[in-house]
Amino acid sequence: MTQPTPAATDTPLSWDFGGITVHRIDEIALPPQTGPWLLPGATKEVIDQAPWLRPHFADAEVPYLASHTFAVEAGGLRILVDTGIGNGKERANPAWNRLDTGYLRRLTAAGFAPESVDLVIVTHLHTDHVGWNTRLDGDHWVPTFPNARYLTSRTEWDYWAAADLDANRRQMFRDSVLPVHDHGQFDLADIPAEGHQVETGIRLVPAAGHTPGQIAVELHGTNRSGLITGDSIHHPVQLSHPHLTSCVDIDPEQAVSTRHRLLDRLADSDDLLLGTHFPRPTAGLVRREQDRYRLLPEPGTPTKSSTHDQHEHSEPHAHQTRDEQLHDAQCSMT
Repeated sequence: MTQPTPAATDTPLSWDFGGITVHRIDEIALPPQTGPWLLPGATKEVIDQAPWLRPHFADAEVPYLASHTFAVEAGGLRILVDTGIGNGKERANPAWNRLDTGYLRRLTAAGFAPESVDLVIVTHLHTDHVGWNTRLDGDHWVPTFPNARYLTSRTEWDYWAAADLDANRRQMFRDSVLPVHDHGQFDLADIPAEGHQVETGIRLVPAAGHTPGQIAVELHGTNRSGLITGDSIHHPVQLSHPHLTSCVDIDPEQAVSTRHRLLDRLADSDDLLLGTHFPRPTAGLVRREQDRYRLLPEPGTPTKSSTHDQHEHSEPHAHQTRDEQLHDAQCSMT
């Protein structure tokens, strides 16, 4: 019997890198069936081989996953890395359909009012990473962050622009990507192997495999460095078993190669790994364990938000039928 997935919370976690501060802003916890669908190789037997995954990252049977974003203060700029699922969006996945979460309130309480955001970095163009790019204004989707530049890799943009999109992805582009482009706020960057610096201490590096143009975000503060993963590492179980691929990786072989490259660079250093879908404690140090890796959690500093929405602390999806939860698992992360 799986346990309820840990719920989203109003209390952000923060990490100080020296001149760069990163805040985790919760959106929702994902249904427990998401893990077995997304990472079908992450069986109970595989999880048992990495007992350090419990209790934070898995229960007795399945891995936990979450949807959150990272808000970064660097060089006087406010930078958002990915924008989650969004509110009020028509989605095939009932766990994502027409959400009404307190995400934007939590972001504002952390000091990132929408009009104050300078840059939105989109690691890749998947539904659960672009949702808060826009908000509904009357009958029109408009950029949520009116004064920000939005940035993704040119390779990522070109791939999806040329792809034969299914109906669900066309809907996502219509409500969450094209309005930003039409407002002239979307920029594209070429990402060479050595990376692309967008601000002092903030560098985009290639992380292809999950999607052709996915990027990860390196953080280089005066005290330490770190890496925001995008979906190059969906879950800490992929540290103990880097060969485990996601069922929505476009190029699984390249995804494994990218994961090994990133983990090898981080291993046995003081650099912090911050997982885009990791449940709390979210971040940690990478350590080698023979031919594998493990995560030594570093939870960050809880910072009390100025407002609360108590109903969002209840366990999510408790009202769903098993069929609905299974459908969630089949639709999540696409």
